[in-house]
Amino acid sequence: MSKKKQHHEEHVDESWLLPYSDLLTLLLALFIVMFAISQVDKVKLQQLSESFKEIFAGGASFLEKESDQVVELEPSSSENDSASALEQDKMADIKKQLEKEIYESGYYNNVKVNLDKEGLQIVIQDVMLFASGDAEILDAFSPLLLQIGKMLNDMDNDIKVVGHTDDRPIHTEKFRSNWELSAIRAINVMNFLVDQGGMNPERFSVQGYGQYSPISDNTIEEGRAENRRVEIFLLRKYPVAE
Repeated sequence: MSKKKQHHEEHVDESWLLPYSDLLTLLLALFIVMFAISQVDKVKLQQLSESFKEIFAGGASFLEKESDQVVELEPSSSENDSASALEQDKMADIKKQLEKEIYESGYYNNVKVNLDKEGLQIVIQDVMLFASGDAEILDAFSPLLLQIGKMLNDMDNDIKVVGHTDDRPIHTEKFRSNWELSAIRAINVMNFLVDQGGMNPERFSVQGYGQYSPISDNTIEEGRAENRRVEIFLLRKYPVAE
């Protein structure tokens, strides 16, 4: 009996397809993630680009558009000039009123009003306000001081009260030096304007110079009298135009 020739069918091993398909899936996922990231970056880049364009063009950036905050701009020079002129007119008007009140009260020789770069200045010789070597305000001058405070209340500018003395030394139980005397006198004027005149204490500051800021000659009695003074300044908010 002849033997039949046996034929063996060759079957290709396809097990390698599984890891290959997994690799393709991973690559596809990777490309999807990279594509998504690139799209987000493009959006951010576009926003940033638009923001810079608007900033350099004078507009607002996208961060400002998304915010409800109001950006405050500095006043222009023309606005400052207008405010300064208005302030000057108001101070000039108060100066006229004060000078009239001082003249009618009979104190025109001892109380002066000036208007300069610092503001409205009221200079009161100490003989009107205090007894010699003392810091208590005299009752006789209280009505005019109240009227001064009332007029200064027409504006909300800050107020500075400054005390001065002559160069004759002082050393008493109350005051060890002219510095102390000048400072306490200024403080008492401020307290009077606040307590009796109803003025806002937040507006005030006080300085005491003693004998170290004279305006006249301390070698003569008239000069010493001028140097013993209290100054009340209504300070400017805006610099005066040159």
